[in-house]
Amino acid sequence: MAIHPDAGKTAPRDALVNVPALVAAYYRNQPEILDNPGQKVEFGTSGHRGSALKTTFNENHIAAICQAIAEYRADAGIKGPLYLGKDTHALSEAAFGTAVEVLVANGVRVRIQDGGGYTPTPVISHAILTHNADADDDDLADGIVITPSHNPPEDGGIKYNAAKGGPADTDITGWVAQRANEILENDLDGVEWIMAEEADASPLVEDFDYISHYVNDLGSVIDMEAIAKAGVKIGVDPMGGSGLHFWKPIAEKYNLDITVVNEDVDPTFGFMPLDKDGRIRMDCSSPYAMQNLLAIKDQFDISVGNDPDYDRHGIVCKATGLMNPNHYLAVAIEYLATHRAEWKDDIKFGKTLVSSAMIDRVVNGLGRELCEVPVGFKWYVEGMFNGDMGFGGEESAGASFLRKDGTVWSTDKDGIILSLLAAEILAVTGKDPQALYEEQVARYGRPYYKRIDVPCEPEQKAVLKGLSPEAVHGDSLAGDAITRILTNAPGNNAPIGGLKVETANGWFAARPSGTENVYKIYLESFVSEEHVDLLEADAKALVDSVLAG
Repeated sequence: MAIHPDAGKTAPRDALVNVPALVAAYYRNQPEILDNPGQKVEFGTSGHRGSALKTTFNENHIAAICQAIAEYRADAGIKGPLYLGKDTHALSEAAFGTAVEVLVANGVRVRIQDGGGYTPTPVISHAILTHNADADDDDLADGIVITPSHNPPEDGGIKYNAAKGGPADTDITGWVAQRANEILENDLDGVEWIMAEEADASPLVEDFDYISHYVNDLGSVIDMEAIAKAGVKIGVDPMGGSGLHFWKPIAEKYNLDITVVNEDVDPTFGFMPLDKDGRIRMDCSSPYAMQNLLAIKDQFDISVGNDPDYDRHGIVCKATGLMNPNHYLAVAIEYLATHRAEWKDDIKFGKTLVSSAMIDRVVNGLGRELCEVPVGFKWYVEGMFNGDMGFGGEESAGASFLRKDGTVWSTDKDGIILSLLAAEILAVTGKDPQALYEEQVARYGRPYYKRIDVPCEPEQKAVLKGLSPEAVHGDSLAGDAITRILTNAPGNNAPIGGLKVETANGWFAARPSGTENVYKIYLESFVSEEHVDLLEADAKALVDSVLAG
């Protein structure tokens, strides 16, 4: 994809979403899923997402989804509070109101941020887990986060976190989506719904101090004393997201030198630089979207940014700038493996199949066990909940890890602790994460990583998603012998929804997009950029031959 000429520049006014029109569309546009299947509820790796302007995220969608969740939790015997959070997207505020009205009508106790504020995804996960640690079977909690993550301002999203605190597995989300679509097909027949005034006055709506609950517990997962003692200067760009009001309490409680460089909350996200394609996207792993922070990186020892729901992290080092997410994951794993004395010796470290093979080499070099899973943080929930998985990370700059004593902290991605971990690494080792990554490169080689999108028809996406290794013919890739062909993840044998082919010097993975008529190719070489180009050419040819039958 060609880089947009305005990428990295502040968004012009004509790029900003018309918020009144967007919110009006949320209430006025009604999905007709029988005539327009693209308007159905569909849970991807991070819940249901869409835009009211396209009639893919509207009041009826949220009412149907929340009714389905209320029915699911009743059938599952979940009788405790539901922890409800929202981010700063314009549609999140509207969907939050709908959710409260439907959930309360169904007799669900709903815990919301005291004062009506915003709540990050990891804070919801942490709240569910700490509640359930002391709850009996009649008081188990779960949660909903209303967010489309880093998506553009016109988008909305909703995801369900089950009683183990993390993203619900496909059995649950599949049932919820099917039931929600049944409700939509029947014009919301069966939805319990009360007026906003009645919901607001209901004793079932409980204010909860998410900020104090989360902040006061951070010392159990991060070495705050080391950061404070070293005097690490931390710059934070909340990027207009839901964690904005967490940083000051963190600084005050733990005596940290934190400067919040942007305190704006604006549903148009008009302060954001444009991403590589010329759209506004709060992607903290993008050097274009992170230009505001990169411009002032020299003022801080470590700078961090997060997406609107704070399940992602962007790490900026003073000397070198924004870290590649894969590189930071490799450094974080090695640091945690060597600086968490109370963790079990046989603890696992998780990566997705499309994350860098540098992680494989680092984990093997440490003599630890790697767990490679399909894309989606839900695959880490069980292991982290049980304390068997010390760290789980995704190549898209999302990760979480256990407390210092080896017990569960969150079972969803936590951009706050990954940001603070970068400061801890600098404080304890005297080196920033990029410097430590270069030491890994000296030991294990330098990887060259790339991701591209290739046009693909829906029928071809279905073929790619259902492949078996036997469908691949040929024994070499970019001049090297193929060593492994995967359509199931080695860490848990779950289908990857695509294909991964490996050699001694590189690999590629191909998987269909859940929202667009493309398939994504991930490529990595430990040889050179030119070798990546060879991988790309052979990967496209191999996938084309498979799709052609």
